[in-house]
This record gives sequence, structure tokens and C-alpha cells, in this order.
Amino acid sequence: MTSMCPTVLDPASGGRMMYFDKHDPRVLFGDIRDESWELCDGRRFDVHPDQLMDYRKLPFKDNSYRLVVFDPPHLEHAGSNSYMVKKYGKLPADWKQNLTDGFTECFRVLAGGGYSFLSGMRLRLLYVKCLLARRSGHFSGIASPSRQARIGLYGSRRRTLEIMA
Repeated sequence: MTSMCPTVLDPASGGRMMYFDKHDPRVLFGDIRDESWELCDGRRFDVHPDQLMDYRKLPFKDNSYRLVVFDPPHLEHAGSNSYMVKKYGKLPADWKQNLTDGFTECFRVLAGGGYSFLSGMRLRLLYVKCLLARRSGHFSGIASPSRQARIGLYGSRRRTLEIMA
């Protein structure tokens, strides 16, 4: 069997809830956490990344990935021990700088002509649009005219991501 080098990076994959295939070899699943919890209904929730990483300081060379999926923590008001925070993460007090640093790193490792898929940003969508507009000079779905990297914003309804070959 031939080993496949991942071409997709998800640096904040958490429990991989967005994926049909939670072990897709085309994806490098990263997260700052490596933990498991028992949810209120008795089910286990696991966050076991392929590689521990902080999306604000990615350990990869520039232009390394053809697709970057970025679904950072997005809850602002939630109890620190709530199951929502355990599953989705909580924005830190300096959330604007946190997200700015995360976007900067995701775009740095995104290859020219690659795609970035942004998710979980319902509460901060306006801020995300401002970041993208500032980066590209406009908001038309293209992150950078010089690199021609495309961006997809994940809608407000939860959907599952299936990476197409």
C-alpha cells in the first residue's frame, strides 16, 4: 500500500465533526488539544489530532497545502466546562488578534491556486469579511489576486465536508 502525503490541512480539526471520513489520508488533522470527554448523554467525544499544532504558528513551509480548512473556536459566551466549549472551543479575550494570526498562518501555508475553506464563523462573519477584504482589497471569494487562492465560507447551517478527489 502506498502512503499518501496529505494535501489538505485542517489546523483546528477538533473532533473532525465536519468530515464523512474522519481518517481521510489526504488530510492532516491538527489541533492544539489531545483529549477525550464523556458528554452528558454518555457518548465519548475525542480530539486526537494527527499532529499537535497551534493554528497561529503553523510548523509548515509557505505554500505547502492545496486546501486549508479553518474552523477555529467560535463561541464567545459559554461556560468554560460546557460541552459546547469542549466540542467547539471558546474565543479568547483577544479573539480579533487570535483570528487574525490564524488567518495569516493559513494563507501563508496555502499554495498559490489553492483553496481555503472557512467554517464556524457565524458569530464573527463580519470580522472575517473585513479581514478578507483587507487582505485582497475586495471580498469576492479570492483571497489574494496575486496568488489566486479561493475562499469558501461555510454557511450558518451545519453541513458535512466531503473532500472531492
